[in-house]
Amino acid sequence: MTDLRYESFMGLRPRRIAHWEHWSCPDAETYLTGIDYYEHPRLCRQRLAELYPQLDLPIPEDDAPIPRPTLDLVGTSSSAERQTVRWGDGESWTFEHGQSRFLEPEDVYGYSPLEHADLRQGEVVENLDFTSEEAIYRHYRPRYPLEWQRAPAGKAVTVSFYNTTFMWPLLTFGWEMFLRCCLDPRFERIMDEFAEINRRVFRAFSRLPINFCVCHDDIVCTRGPVCSPRWMHKYVFPRYEEYWALLKQAGIEVLFMSDGNMDAYADDVMACGARGIISEPYTDWKALAKRYPSAFLAGEGDNRVLMGNRPDDIKAMVDSMVETGRICGGYMMCIGNHIPWNTPPGAIKVYLDYAAEAAYRT
Repeated sequence: MTDLRYESFMGLRPRRIAHWEHWSCPDAETYLTGIDYYEHPRLCRQRLAELYPQLDLPIPEDDAPIPRPTLDLVGTSSSAERQTVRWGDGESWTFEHGQSRFLEPEDVYGYSPLEHADLRQGEVVENLDFTSEEAIYRHYRPRYPLEWQRAPAGKAVTVSFYNTTFMWPLLTFGWEMFLRCCLDPRFERIMDEFAEINRRVFRAFSRLPINFCVCHDDIVCTRGPVCSPRWMHKYVFPRYEEYWALLKQAGIEVLFMSDGNMDAYADDVMACGARGIISEPYTDWKALAKRYPSAFLAGEGDNRVLMGNRPDDIKAMVDSMVETGRICGGYMMCIGNHIPWNTPPGAIKVYLDYAAEAAYRT
């Protein structure tokens, strides 16, 4: 059976343009299926899979009811130190990282990532034991059938990692302290130690029975780069080349993920060895499609159009996305800036239904 995701990741121009959606809208699931997501999460997802298999969403193992969220868009969790907002059927992570531990730059310069490599109690998204390659491998290997020596050929078997390089100092120290310290020569040792942690990660990944690794690093924001090309070419891009070479030697392709506008750094990421990029609609996707017609690309769809809830505008967006997909053989339909909990369910239905009708390569 054809795996559309595999064909898309490899830029093989499947006739039907596949989806990769960032999905966090339970009310839409209820609307689309007629089954209350919170009362019957398994039945709801099973029905959704029948109606919209292109979403490829996981199905819960049981049908036990899920508590309804208590947070609204601007609400916060009970702890004032951990501000969060509504996210999907629960609440978001906090991005108030490092504020209680790193109060001054000297706190940062005195920190050793390698001495704190056991992060099972950490707050850096990837909360596991990084003290050795074996510890990392033991964490990930049970996710795949024990009998697999290699991933099945032609299948989109993946692993994902959130802290490819840039996220490590950001999540450890917090935005403000990271930006205060990142230009100081003393920061080089810290980045070198984070790099050693990631060598363990990617050596472990190279042993997994996978065909793809999704490497996440929010190296840009909505308006473009956070750090200068000079800084990126010292601390980030050489590490990408190193890590991704380990994967490629094992026959594993890299899919790069970042929030924001990737225009400034897309060529650098591709030059480091990525098979393609998934990002947000602020990126000039048609320009990338023309430069990389065999790459994997996703993220052109815009939730601001869905929020407007005007069917003609939604269909025009889909038509534009399909145009890009006909340029690039690895393009996927994707609302790049997410389908959050407050997206109008009717708008999502228009998007999915019209894409099912129109998203084909000629």
